[in-house]
Amino acid sequence: MTFQNRTIFITGASRGIGESIALKLAAAGANIVIAAKSVEEDPRLGGTIFSVAKAVEAAGGKALPVQVDIRDEAQIQQAVKQAAEKFGGIDVLINNASAIQLTNTEQTPAKRFDLIHDINVRGTFLMTQHCIPYLKAGNNPHILTLSPPINLDPKWMGGHIAYTISKYNMSMLALGWAAELKPYGIAANSLWPATTIATAAVKNLLGGDALMSVSRKPEIIADAVSYILSKPAATCTGNNFIDEAVLQAEGITDFEKYAVTPGGRLQSDLFL
Repeated sequence: MTFQNRTIFITGASRGIGESIALKLAAAGANIVIAAKSVEEDPRLGGTIFSVAKAVEAAGGKALPVQVDIRDEAQIQQAVKQAAEKFGGIDVLINNASAIQLTNTEQTPAKRFDLIHDINVRGTFLMTQHCIPYLKAGNNPHILTLSPPINLDPKWMGGHIAYTISKYNMSMLALGWAAELKPYGIAANSLWPATTIATAAVKNLLGGDALMSVSRKPEIIADAVSYILSKPAATCTGNNFIDEAVLQAEGITDFEKYAVTPGGRLQSDLFL
């Protein structure tokens, strides 16, 4: 599949899943807007918008690294304007930036509650709001948000209600945009992994090397993204996708290449 001359705006793209998506689409000819806060490398996390831009260009795409904190509306507006001026528009928005906080109610400080909602919910909303005018004129325009399917069984909320509702809000936004933007031919979907994904967040905040070893590589998300974005926007909309199911629909059933530990057990994602 080709994404030649399509402009893809990716938030949280300086490492991990965002970087993997950027490289996958760059290899198919896309223009990639690498939007994130990191301009200096943190040894615990790795990656900056500039290192990813260099990798994007090496993969065959065109890159625009833009420093943006999606909690700041003025920075969002400036980043979107830069992207549109550089590449002549925006065809796809991938809402990947997110903050995690797996604590119960008593152990979640107000500042952390505010942070996850400012990034996950408000930031995703504003990012999309400012991209919509360009998406209306886009080539097969898609909005893809990295968030889980909504399941109101209390067991999915009991351990970390603040984080869960922030991620479910992202999924509700995706479903709402599918209805709101259908008249303009703009697709809106969400995507979530069936297993934990080996990222810096998983290593540093969740389970260290032990959890990393039973996770899949970010490339499984990138491959699923490429299939979703290749679908006609007019008909592929309003879905809460799971990465495995997307690939299975394309005839892919062997997922071993994605495993950090081939042949080992895998840890299901905390929302599934």
